[in-house]
Amino acid sequence: MRIILSILFLLTFAVSQAQHPIAFFNNADIVAVKSGINKYPLLTQSFNSVKAEVDAYLGKSVDVPFPKDPAGGYTHDRHKNNYMLMFNSGVLYNITGKVAYATLVKEMLLKYAVLNPTLKNHPQATSASPGHLFWQALNDANWMVYSGLAYDLIYNSLTPTERTTIEDGAFKPEVDFVTKDLKTWFDLLHNHAVWACAGVGIIGIATNNNDYVEMALKGSDKNGKSGFIAQMNHLFSPDGYYTEGPYYVRYAILPYILFANALNNTQPGLQIFKHRNNILQKALLTCLQQTNLDGTFFPLNDDIKDKNYTTNELVTAIDIAWKAYGPNEGLLTVAKKQNRVILHRGGADIAAAIATRKNIPNYFPYKTIESTDGINGDEGGVSVLRVGKNDDLTSMVFKYTAQGMGHGHFDKLNINLFDKGNEILQDYGSARFIGIEQKYGGRYLPENTSYASQTIAHNTLVVDEESHFKGDSKLGEAYHSEKLFSSINNPNIQYTLAAENNAYPGVAMKRGIYVIVLPNAKKIVVDLFNVNASATHQYDLPFQYKGQFISTNYKYTANTKKQETLGTKAGYQFLWKVASAQVKDTVAQFTFLNKQSYYTVSSLIKGDATILFTNTGANDPNFNIRTEPSMIIRKSGSNECFVNVVEIHGNYDPVNEFSSNSYSSVSAINLLENNQDYTAVAITIAGKKLQLIQSNKDFSTTATHQIKNNQINIKWVGPYTVLYDGKSF
Repeated sequence: MRIILSILFLLTFAVSQAQHPIAFFNNADIVAVKSGINKYPLLTQSFNSVKAEVDAYLGKSVDVPFPKDPAGGYTHDRHKNNYMLMFNSGVLYNITGKVAYATLVKEMLLKYAVLNPTLKNHPQATSASPGHLFWQALNDANWMVYSGLAYDLIYNSLTPTERTTIEDGAFKPEVDFVTKDLKTWFDLLHNHAVWACAGVGIIGIATNNNDYVEMALKGSDKNGKSGFIAQMNHLFSPDGYYTEGPYYVRYAILPYILFANALNNTQPGLQIFKHRNNILQKALLTCLQQTNLDGTFFPLNDDIKDKNYTTNELVTAIDIAWKAYGPNEGLLTVAKKQNRVILHRGGADIAAAIATRKNIPNYFPYKTIESTDGINGDEGGVSVLRVGKNDDLTSMVFKYTAQGMGHGHFDKLNINLFDKGNEILQDYGSARFIGIEQKYGGRYLPENTSYASQTIAHNTLVVDEESHFKGDSKLGEAYHSEKLFSSINNPNIQYTLAAENNAYPGVAMKRGIYVIVLPNAKKIVVDLFNVNASATHQYDLPFQYKGQFISTNYKYTANTKKQETLGTKAGYQFLWKVASAQVKDTVAQFTFLNKQSYYTVSSLIKGDATILFTNTGANDPNFNIRTEPSMIIRKSGSNECFVNVVEIHGNYDPVNEFSSNSYSSVSAINLLENNQDYTAVAITIAGKKLQLIQSNKDFSTTATHQIKNNQINIKWVGPYTVLYDGKSF
């Protein structure tokens, strides 16, 4: 009997042994990586880089300090480095078979097994979701993801006693902390909770704890109202747009992909990568489409503008997606620019493709893309209207989304323009210095709320110097803008019309954005912004331009000796009023230079208006805000139509001291009709007339319309028509 029991124990132990590693990769994946290391240069380079980093710690005692510092401080960075060190060392153990790598991980996890049970809320915690190892629980969840993977990777090298010590000491306190003490936070539908679910789930897989896995998938109560599956169902629109914007899907895609990879390895019947019609693949590709030529993410909401698609999150996501969904030329282009791969089957396959493929495109296959927002795709969205290609690409971003949860900005109907890889009409992004302890512990600065998220920091209409929804995120979450119509099939004329009726009580806003390539190849953007109200208001329409002021066609007064702030609240308190002009019944033109191209904003002024030039920096004694310029058109009235033409023209060669076509070719703008039914505009460009006529309420593609007055007589079919020199194009 004792012999039989011993045999059964050995069989059970063998099965257990065979199940690990499984969370990050399995034995077949390991074989693929091993066989490619000496074949494919990018895999060799990536392997050597990871090995060099880890080898520096072999045979040494790695510090696992008691946490005390905010982001950027020693203890914060040490714990952050530790979880990546453990993960990478675990990967190397499986690839090389060198026991020293497993020993390094084991010794570190045993130290955490001593430390973690002693921890309370972090001394630098400032939020409702404090961490133990870090100042916020989000970072604890990061630790759980990678430490769980590391444990799985060395599981077979540990004795039963060591496993028990690590599972009970290092992991259980953290799992209990996030699922019990922070139960509400864990059950949120939010990118932080995605990390938490992935951390608990991966630890569950690594420790053979099905209870943890069930909580990760279905929420702390295991009822499916929260948890990983609910996160996949609620945070993406059907076409993959992530409600907090591209910067945040860049961050969230990593736990989504890593946990999905672990689930696919352990529960293939779940078919997690196929969930919601391949929603993770759609999310990844949509995220990449919402980047600039240099790979930086379009700065929607709380975006750190330096982040690009070479980050660790997207290296991991792209490599795993390559294995999960198959080869993709666009992903290959990005992977080549990332210049590294993870030591995973997907990474090995990408390295092989880069080594064997010729003529990999230099640019991701950017195209016009319209993304919906909301679970059902019915909460507005964002359009990226593109013309040109490669390094001559022009991208107009038109945002008419939902609020974007806590990271959303008050920027309904906002626009941003990118040209030739440069940001032209910019968004401030967020006010934060990640990892710099001196700057508010690396957390969001107070100015992120008081300036960066306020409406005046964007390129959309501000009413009575008050932000949309009075700057109240909860109020903003109750509403979304609405796309009324779009047309993107004609590469020469792309058009989106959207409305916002809730940002201000009693004020209806409607904005039509046309991106046009004229027959002579000239690119222009025509911006028709209608606002209707029952009472008189002050309207400010900012253009947050990026570049060097060149000239205006009107006289202005510059405040060169004394400056005053533009206002006292809603972000206005941070703006220096550096110049102003009074204009009336004219086309006001402002030209600026960005890199080697000129840009002119030509604005139709009917009646009286004030044009203001501002710089950020007022009321900022800690110099937390970047110094950025803007031009603001200010009108007073009830019903107004702002007509602006943004023209890309000319060339400046600073090396050869040569400038060409530096003057605008727009000579006239006329508003031919504007009412609840139609808006019609005529723009004279280089002596030829461009006419844009749009329906404001009937968007049937088959309806016939006609405008006939003393300025225009035209009949057309569909929501809009555009004529150049009297002809369609």
